[in-house]
Amino acid sequence: MLTDPRFTTEIAITIPFHDVDAMGVVWHGHYLRYMEIAREALLGQFNYGYRQMKDSGYLWPVVDARVKYRAPLTFEQRIRVRASIEEYENRLRIGYRIFDDASGKNTTSGYTIQVAVEQHTQALCFVCPPVLLARLGISL
Repeated sequence: MLTDPRFTTEIAITIPFHDVDAMGVVWHGHYLRYMEIAREALLGQFNYGYRQMKDSGYLWPVVDARVKYRAPLTFEQRIRVRASIEEYENRLRIGYRIFDDASGKNTTSGYTIQVAVEQHTQALCFVCPPVLLARLGISL
């Protein structure tokens, strides 16, 4: 099921000057921002971006994140960020891979884990709410 191409998206980014340090290398915290942009594009494919999440009565905080830096990203480098849904039943785990656009080299990998929280009660949901499954086109 998770090999279905509908559960993956890829975006292109050109590294801007304001994301790099004095050595011309992307500051490590910006990688999470690139992943966030890809995550929003992925969830948007299912019409369940952050605005729709909130409108459905659920908040989806990130409770865990991991980034593995394999090669540095630099000013004006063009990259592709791939985001894929890896788990959805009890939590939403999205995996990421960042590639150099010119060479195709994998420079970075990682994941984020989000959990559903009922907006009004702030109660943690131990299984993903039916609205996520419906948006993903998964039968209950």
